[in-house]
Amino acid sequence: MMITIQTSRFGGIEVDDQRFLNFPKGLLGFPDDRDYALIQTGEDSAFYWMQAVHRPELAFVVCDPRLFVADYRVSIKAEDLSQIGLADTTGSQVFVVVNKVDEMLTGNLQGPLVINVATRVGKQLVLSDKRYSTRHPLMRLPQRGQSAITKTA
Repeated sequence: MMITIQTSRFGGIEVDDQRFLNFPKGLLGFPDDRDYALIQTGEDSAFYWMQAVHRPELAFVVCDPRLFVADYRVSIKAEDLSQIGLADTTGSQVFVVVNKVDEMLTGNLQGPLVINVATRVGKQLVLSDKRYSTRHPLMRLPQRGQSAITKTA
């Protein structure tokens, strides 16, 4: 079933109810915002908008971190898995929040979002692993004005 939600970036958009995520404890800094819609940014894009359902101005860009950091592994405690209805990591999906810092896209690898794919219930973890940072470089953005076509003599 399609549900219309209001966004400050795109106006009213229709989202399939199978694309809704619930974070019972909210996200860090946003404990009262628990319901989000996962919106694809493009057919072949690695990035999604995670749009708050009840707050049009609140949205995060997220991605699967393993697309950029192949050896990224999240050690998830049994208690955290249990809170989202899982016995093990099978059936889970991990996303990280993406930020733009100068000409780089960075990912918060210390605060991954773990989602039970079947129920779409998620939890944000806080990792103590010092290999990862909250601003881990994912990719450099193309410079503005840079053209894919180069002039040759």
